[in-house]
Amino acid sequence: MRTTRPTAAHGARIGLLGGSFNPAHAAHLQISQIALRRLNLDQVWWLVSPQNPLKPEAGMAPFQERFESALKVAHHPRIHVSDWEMRHHSRFTAETLATLTQQSPKMNFVWLMGTDNLATIHTWSRWRQIFQIMPVAIFARPGSLRTGLASPAAQIFANARIAPEDARFLADLAPPAWVLLQERHNPLSATAIREGRR
Repeated sequence: MRTTRPTAAHGARIGLLGGSFNPAHAAHLQISQIALRRLNLDQVWWLVSPQNPLKPEAGMAPFQERFESALKVAHHPRIHVSDWEMRHHSRFTAETLATLTQQSPKMNFVWLMGTDNLATIHTWSRWRQIFQIMPVAIFARPGSLRTGLASPAAQIFANARIAPEDARFLADLAPPAWVLLQERHNPLSATAIREGRR
């Protein structure tokens, strides 16, 4: 069932996982489950992007196909798939996060992403605002831990990093605040899945 925006009580701790989900896969689910447990979250919302401005349209499946793939993978009572960005014509993460926090000021949001994104987030539109809008949880992904930690974002916000053992408090912290979580991870990636299909 499509939903423009999941519902949650005031004060809920919500993890936001954005992406193309081209297609959604088990690693997305694993990251979300780790986030629920390690960050003490109430829910995780998957925000399916209408079109990532940094990715070519060639090879990008139609939105509905990607949305349906996310619905099939997100088998968890506290993980919800949303077409919010499509409905609100939002293409940039900073814009999405700013609007969500304005609309729900009593929610405790956390942005979720992998070290592969940390390595390149400085190329995103208004990327510094992401760290200023809400806390960020970063999950180690294969082959990108070193480059992620050496990235401009990790260096600029080095003083805002908290210890992994304090991750359960992240949603309550004022931004900027971020944590790196390293657990056994699923090596799957959407790129590998698409190449396997071909």
